[in-house]
Amino acid sequence: MSCEMHDTVREYVIGEYVDEDDDIKVENDTPLISSGLVDSFSMVSLKVFLEKKYDIKLPDEEATPEAFDTVNSIVALVRKFQAK
Repeated sequence: MSCEMHDTVREYVIGEYVDEDDDIKVENDTPLISSGLVDSFSMVSLKVFLEKKYDIKLPDEEATPEAFDTVNSIVALVRKFQAK
């Protein structure tokens, strides 16, 4: 299942963190943090992107490596705070 938010997050991750010559396919369930594709510094820029893009505030304690490990978990986190 994919939606516009999944596509937006996936395109951001690919654009920011995947080198053109890397043979990495990012799917909604691809591990981002645990695979080393996204590091802790990159998580900060991803968090800022999500907050600006979706006009939300993600508390630091919610912005965990687990929450940012896949496109699916990122979208779930954003939706949780959009509902508030």
